Amino acid sequence: MPTTNNGKAKNKYALEATDSEIKKARAALEANGFKVLVVDNLQQAKNKVEELIPSGSEVFTATSVTLNEAGIDQELNSSDKYKSVRDKFMALYGDPEKAVEMRRIGSGSDWTVGSVHAVTEDGQVVVASATGSQLPNYVYGASNVVWVVGSQKIVPSLTDAFDRIETHTFKLEDKRAQEVYGAHSSLNKLLVYRKETQGRVTIILVKQAVGF
Repeated sequence: MPTTNNGKAKNKYALEATDSEIKKARAALEANGFKVLVVDNLQQAKNKVEELIPSGSEVFTATSVTLNEAGIDQELNSSDKYKSVRDKFMALYGDPEKAVEMRRIGSGSDWTVGSVHAVTEDGQVVVASATGSQLPNYVYGASNVVWVVGSQKIVPSLTDAFDRIETHTFKLEDKRAQEVYGAHSSLNKLLVYRKETQGRVTIILVKQAVGF
């Protein structure tokens, strides 16, 4: 069993996938209608995102540690190359009278970019959320979806995907939420994505272990 520098066993859900596991998951995802790109690191992932999204496009970024680590969130929301939906979305946050408008703005972008919490070797994708704010675009609203996903999120089955989220991902996200928002997170909504219309969703699989 792999260990960390202090000799403790490393969590299996934090380990990079093997080339054979990546190959198996990629083939299954593509059979289910997802477009899959495999890259070595986050810089390559960032480059791919910029290649995919035409300049001037309307882009919504879901909250994602992976996007932050790659500098993708900053590029899409701060660069004048793109129209940031998140900026409009967050400008209305906290105003009860703007709640409906806010939900509409965050539900039908040209492009949405984010990550997921588990990918199964038989080609299913699982996303966990406290509020569900990223889900409308993922499920239907966005014309194009891009997910940047560390290979450690590849698991054998849907049962393993749920276990990964409950025993590994949630603990890290709950800690992050307390540090950033001063409040606990919650596993309120789970999306299981089995198949997609060909070409709408692109998954960029990063060989490195990145994000939660």
